[in-house]
Amino acid sequence: MNLEADFLQERTYSIGEVAKMIGAKVRTIRYYDEIGLVRPASHTEGGHRLYTAEDIWRLELTATLRYLDFSIEEISRLLSGALSVEKALDWQIESLSIQASALGNMISILQQAKRQQGDSMRHLYDFVQAKASHVDQRKQFIADKVAASDLFEGVPAEWQSPMLHYFNKYIVGQEKTTAQQRAAWNELQEIINDPQYIKDTKNTNFAFFIQELQPRYDADTWIKKLDHIYARLSQAWEAKRSPDSPEVQSIIEESVSLYANAEQTIYNADFLKSYFEHAEQTRSPLIERVNRLCAIMSPQLNLLSEGNIVYFQNLQRKLNP
Repeated sequence: MNLEADFLQERTYSIGEVAKMIGAKVRTIRYYDEIGLVRPASHTEGGHRLYTAEDIWRLELTATLRYLDFSIEEISRLLSGALSVEKALDWQIESLSIQASALGNMISILQQAKRQQGDSMRHLYDFVQAKASHVDQRKQFIADKVAASDLFEGVPAEWQSPMLHYFNKYIVGQEKTTAQQRAAWNELQEIINDPQYIKDTKNTNFAFFIQELQPRYDADTWIKKLDHIYARLSQAWEAKRSPDSPEVQSIIEESVSLYANAEQTIYNADFLKSYFEHAEQTRSPLIERVNRLCAIMSPQLNLLSEGNIVYFQNLQRKLNP
């Protein structure tokens, strides 16, 4: 027996031993392996999982992040290095802040209902309805803000509605909202009322889309194709596809292609240069905060946003090997 080799060989642990060490269930650790989140370093000849100290650390880190309400997808991107720790922490702080606001709102409603005499359940219903923002109210708020800010200066009338299609359909048009979504909408209203946000949004130059990119489709056709893309995206979200999955990346590619004209493709250097430069203009602290709030309100928009990040990272690698 080579004692030196045995000493140098890293100690491994069975899945049962690991479960006891970190206080987790065996089926949870097995699930993390099955989805590729934390895989064991090796297996026995009989196929049993064997974990190293590094694997155990990743499992403990995963448990900590799950406790802090990080999603499996976010943890996966963190562990792989695709998502920076700073950005992940910022996003999670924002998300938990919204949840805290929603919980505070619910506690307030319950306290008000408790103080009422008589039919507390009726009062409970009335308080919730009074605090809820309905579709018509949200539509009117956005219409008033667009008109007051002259947001679509230089954009042909037939293209103004498509410019807000995502936002209107998945944010403004939500029929039923949870307490967390209502809290997100309340903060969205505050930001949209901020003159700096309007300035940032106007700087993104909606007219660029029509005047420079010159999409190959008319506005009506463009909207129909966009709806088809979003139907596929919704199916991908319901099937729990990840942003870097081939299915989601195909959807994102089709989405980006809507911005190219008949003579361009998404791999055309001039088109990509214009598109990337325009995308850089759409980044500001307030705009990014709005994007995160929209992601909280709509899982589909969140999948699109994360998928876009992965897509353009991959595309830039292809263009600049």
